[in-house]
Amino acid sequence: MHRGFLECLMISLKLGLVSFGGPVAHLGYFRDTYVVQLKWLTEERYAELLSLTQFLPGPGSSQLGAAIGYERGGWGGALGAWLGFTLPSALLMILFAIGMGSIQSWFGTGWLHGLKLVAVAVVAVALLGMRQKLCPRLPEMLLATIALVALVIIPQAWIQPVVILLGGVAGILMFGKQIAREEEGMSQPKQIAGKRPWWASVAPAVLCLALLMAIPAFFPESEDAAGAGGLLHAGALVFGGGHVVLPLLETSTVDTGLVSGDAFLAGYGAAQAVPGPMFTFGGFLGASMELLGNAWAGGAVGIVAIFLPGMVLLAGALPVWNRLKHFPWARAGVRGSNAAVVGVLGAALLGMLTSGSVAGLMDAAAILILALAVYFKWLPVWAIVIVAAVGGGLMA
Repeated sequence: MHRGFLECLMISLKLGLVSFGGPVAHLGYFRDTYVVQLKWLTEERYAELLSLTQFLPGPGSSQLGAAIGYERGGWGGALGAWLGFTLPSALLMILFAIGMGSIQSWFGTGWLHGLKLVAVAVVAVALLGMRQKLCPRLPEMLLATIALVALVIIPQAWIQPVVILLGGVAGILMFGKQIAREEEGMSQPKQIAGKRPWWASVAPAVLCLALLMAIPAFFPESEDAAGAGGLLHAGALVFGGGHVVLPLLETSTVDTGLVSGDAFLAGYGAAQAVPGPMFTFGGFLGASMELLGNAWAGGAVGIVAIFLPGMVLLAGALPVWNRLKHFPWARAGVRGSNAAVVGVLGAALLGMLTSGSVAGLMDAAAILILALAVYFKWLPVWAIVIVAAVGGGLMA
């Protein structure tokens, strides 16, 4: 476990330093590192874990990283993967709250534009690779296209888990009999019967989550409990992660008077300029509120509070999923949901292209060159990120 923790910590720390672009881009960085370079898991297993984490509330990319760490090194690996990916961004956000100021005022915004372009390139390469592996035939491509169209028509965060769920149901209907015939005569995994019942992981997770949600009620007079409770609720109730969590955070901090509106907006601006998960904005808010009477302690409490509910849910769901996936009907559902995930990633890429990140032929040409560099591995991805940032800054 110790070795798994350190290994996952070091690999994810590198990702935490260069993974700009938000949760959608993180999927591309994760795939390039864990599937293509390290080969810790297959494309299919990567898509399985991605599907699972999209079902759960909380920070999707961080949950995915922790799930991959669990695959590699158990719960120690999961902790190392989460800690490494989160630490750089968390420290930067706490420093911003203490008074480091906006990085944009130091270096301008051109480098940020370069980072947006490389994020688009990384996602495009990830989409191409996953399409080739997970949608090799017409039925899977049809499911992916339907998922993409549904997400374009209804661009809401809650529709993503619904689309993946429906993709799984369609997979059972479309591929269930075929997989059952292919596996006919094969021995079923007997070890499932000897394992603990499904509720052995679900019940503790639900109990722990209920206790976390009740913290403000336990300490009704405490501003610290109210501040931490708002972050806990946001981390537990939001599907889609990233920017989707911001309205809940604003309600629980600005509307209650715990954080000023100007400080909230300043922190949000800083969150765009740092790598890693957007949820580390909770560290900025905790430091700004000075929970437990100190900015550093408040930042640490804010980070733990906003991430913990999603990780508790993952701990409860992952063992159950690892049991279910052995059944033919579940494998058919996975094939359908994996195809839907390709559509989800396609819709995300389309959103990045139409959100203003790409402006003109120069940007399009830059994305093409960056995508070719990632695809053909001209440089490591982290080096390509640095080149794009420097190039954006020089051309601004």
